[in-house]
Amino acid sequence: MAPRRKRPASRAPAPPARPSLSNRYHHWIECDSYDRASLARLKDDSTSLRDLQASGEKLLPHFDGFVLDLYSLFFKMNIVFHPPEAVVDSAGFYRLILDQICPSPFLESLRLQTVLDETRAGLATALLGERLLDLLKSERVLTRAEMLDYWSLERQEGEIVSQQADAETAAALQERTDAASSRQLHELEQRIAREAEVRERRLERQAEQVSRSTAESVGRNRQRIEAQMQRSQQDLESSSSESESWSAQVGGGMRLSAGAKVELGKKLAANTKLKKMAQMVGRMRQQARALRRSLFERANAEVYDVGVGAELSRLLPHELSSLRHPLLRRDFQRRYVDAQLLQYALRDQEQKGRGPMIVCIDGSSSMAGDKEVWSKALSLTLLDIAQRQRRAFRSICFSSVDTPLQVLDLNGRVRYAADLDKILQLAEYFPGGGTDFQKPLDAALSYLQQVRFRRGDVVFITDGECRVDSKWLESFRETKERLGFALFSVLIDVGPSSLGALKDLSDKVTSVTRLTSESGGDVFLDF
Repeated sequence: MAPRRKRPASRAPAPPARPSLSNRYHHWIECDSYDRASLARLKDDSTSLRDLQASGEKLLPHFDGFVLDLYSLFFKMNIVFHPPEAVVDSAGFYRLILDQICPSPFLESLRLQTVLDETRAGLATALLGERLLDLLKSERVLTRAEMLDYWSLERQEGEIVSQQADAETAAALQERTDAASSRQLHELEQRIAREAEVRERRLERQAEQVSRSTAESVGRNRQRIEAQMQRSQQDLESSSSESESWSAQVGGGMRLSAGAKVELGKKLAANTKLKKMAQMVGRMRQQARALRRSLFERANAEVYDVGVGAELSRLLPHELSSLRHPLLRRDFQRRYVDAQLLQYALRDQEQKGRGPMIVCIDGSSSMAGDKEVWSKALSLTLLDIAQRQRRAFRSICFSSVDTPLQVLDLNGRVRYAADLDKILQLAEYFPGGGTDFQKPLDAALSYLQQVRFRRGDVVFITDGECRVDSKWLESFRETKERLGFALFSVLIDVGPSSLGALKDLSDKVTSVTRLTSESGGDVFLDF
């Protein structure tokens, strides 16, 4: 028998060669250009995401890559991690955090709401990212010394990349020089490459030590990380619905970009006052629209012609009679879709008070709490009325004499659409302090005296606790008569309140508690 040949001993597969430092990733989850562009669009419109990245970059290197990882974790359908050798060592801490996040049951609940949804994925990134950033700032997960270790790794990586670039430059120059210079450049290239290789091996050993020490710290804080995920899930569920409610009720159904929705949801998650305000505005606006539709908006309209359209309340009688016939009913439905039904045409006479609407809002300390919510909900309801009447709307928030006024023009000149950023500024601003009526009313008079405006309306919302100078009051009355505007005052009487000087200043005074009664709708019928 022929001797049996010995099989060569099996060799362990060689570990994959690591790419050069300049070609390694700064993030861990695979993503494409669409994912990166989607996050970039969100950052352009969301201050919260930009602030999150800027704040994180002060603590650890490559925090922008971690923000991208969080967004990919929530947005992408399939999550694929880069191999460890393809990512820079200075981003190793983020893999430890992601390893704690991925097994959590709360991640699955979050992803049910966020996968392939840019807005919700961006909002989840902002909510969870900020909570994780707070853990870093508290030094519970990483000590300051460990953070410095990662910065040291990032600095060394930069130096090695610079050395590798020098070696590549020396190699490229060899072909352009004579033999002697080429040998010198070759020796220089080899020396620099060896130094870079030695430094890279030393860097890998140091990175392993840093990773082991931080892995223990991250493991000890696993419950804290999971608790932050649970809170982020709860905030996402509440703020997503509240965001839709706010834009629909307060913003008048305005269409927001994905980044603006992220910013709005982030604010609503941390501000219960805005949630209460949105609910109250929704109720007030429905009441105001119903009353004005039935009692006011068509009070001066007259029938002057017969036209075509699809307004069921103004159809000619014989059009309605066709609904009884099976064939004519189909023709009715077709013409209804095409807005070709015969109907009465109405012509509105110009209504009184089509100039600007100026709302002065008391922001003194006595207005804190429910009074503030009531006053601003009423202001935003009046903004909806002004927008429907195509009127300019200015809010003036005031308190003491020494406190500057907050003056905001809430609807632009293009179709008088409301500006959500300014609405949020109004909703969140509360100066506190004393009360002075003269300063905001002087500002309202100055605005009305501008030539381009016709007569307007001034609404004064306060709890009434203030006095005015007699000489100023006389001058104010004379100016009001000359300009021909009306001053309506709304007393916020959900707590201690007083009519005080309001009777002397105003053409009409009503109270906010009347809004909850059957007869309280007349507050909205004066404009």
